[in-house]
Amino acid sequence: MTYLITGGSGFIGSHLIEYLLKNGQSVINVDNFDDFYNYQIKIKNTLESLSKDSSFDFSDKEDDINKLISDTKSENYTLYYEDIRHKNKLEEIFKSHKIDMVIHLAALAGVRPSIERPLEYEEVNVRGTMNLWELCNAFNIKKFICASSSSVYGNNTKIPFAETDSVDHPISPYAATKKCGEILGHVYHHLYGIDMIQLRFFTVYGPRQRPDLAIHKFTKLISEDKEIPYYGDGNTARDYTYIDDIVDGIMKSIVYLENNSVVYEIINLGESEVICLSDMLSAIEVALGKTAQKKMLPMQPGDVEKTNADITKARTLIGYKPATDFQNGIKKFMEWFLRK
Repeated sequence: MTYLITGGSGFIGSHLIEYLLKNGQSVINVDNFDDFYNYQIKIKNTLESLSKDSSFDFSDKEDDINKLISDTKSENYTLYYEDIRHKNKLEEIFKSHKIDMVIHLAALAGVRPSIERPLEYEEVNVRGTMNLWELCNAFNIKKFICASSSSVYGNNTKIPFAETDSVDHPISPYAATKKCGEILGHVYHHLYGIDMIQLRFFTVYGPRQRPDLAIHKFTKLISEDKEIPYYGDGNTARDYTYIDDIVDGIMKSIVYLENNSVVYEIINLGESEVICLSDMLSAIEVALGKTAQKKMLPMQPGDVEKTNADITKARTLIGYKPATDFQNGIKKFMEWFLRK
């Protein structure tokens, strides 16, 4: 099987590619190495996903990425430095390969930045995703997995969050773009018969986690004896989901799509274990043997108060069964952080 994966040099994408390649599959990685965070991190992610030495002689971004493309090309792996907003460039990729399934993980991420740059988020997360569906229709690709987000639930008062809950009241542009993706995805499924699973990820963490996300950010700042930004009173809570469980959920979704037709499903992928901010911070402090210096700040616009996944559908439909509790997940993350 040949899988086209967008955002394959990011956190989740690089882990998924690593798994697929180790299991004998072929991968086309499309990533634009966006400056949302340092492109050098994505280069290291890419090398790690290919089981290559992640040391790299960095110089100029364009030269570095072109060298990476050349050095990593193989019979079953090709990297394209491309933006999903550029439909004509994407079309050349679709023409050059026989693609069995698209796994769309690329997006402009982050709730707070989306409030500052809403039009750019719409351009990437909505129009960019539609470009992929248009090309799937044009090239008769009928299997598609799309990354949605727990943020679509907003400040849902029903706990835990189930796929049947109303998600008509997002509280950030990022969440709204993910909701749009779910709605438009159904249109392409209905009109063109594209079998599709939309996966609502719940706060993914683990090795290679983006440096802007709380666990990674707090760990780095505490280890450097710097203040951490601490929003609210510590009672906000998240359903933290370890990266291996997310990859397992994606793989089980792939199997389900390959074995079924006339599919359009929205599925939560979470741990179904809720950890409040204060407890998350305590776990990091214990692991590092250091006490955080907190800079107390008010809750930020667009931040939800709590996330909690009902994973009944995931268990029943695809056999999803998360295996890493938060304490073990933090331990694994720390082992990676301290040796990187």
